[in-house]
Amino acid sequence: MNLPADLKYTSDHEWIRVDGDVGTIGVTDHAQGELGDVVYVDIPDAGAAVGKGDTFGSIEAVKTVADLYAPVSGQLIEVNEVNAAPDSVNKDPYGNGWLVKMKLSDLSELNALMDVDAYKALIGA
Repeated sequence: MNLPADLKYTSDHEWIRVDGDVGTIGVTDHAQGELGDVVYVDIPDAGAAVGKGDTFGSIEAVKTVADLYAPVSGQLIEVNEVNAAPDSVNKDPYGNGWLVKMKLSDLSELNALMDVDAYKALIGA
């Protein structure tokens, strides 16, 4: 299982990569494996404001539909067009399968997220 050490993780199985005050967010390799083949991602257009822990969309797989939760507060500034190739979420969850980019409103919220070792402990990896 691929778990990059430079990311922060949530107990809801989202990851965030931070560059300045912009975070790129997606679902973890563990999450995509549990979901199965992703067939559709429903995310609002860029510009939406979301709070930490708020639902910012959903991801539909052959097995189930799951909500997506914001790891931090901010404004969606870019939405990846993964529905053109939804399998990119399965094949490359930390690369081409990212979901949104968000301008972070409170960088201190990152301190409450898990590092890779804490996330590994959570999922038993």
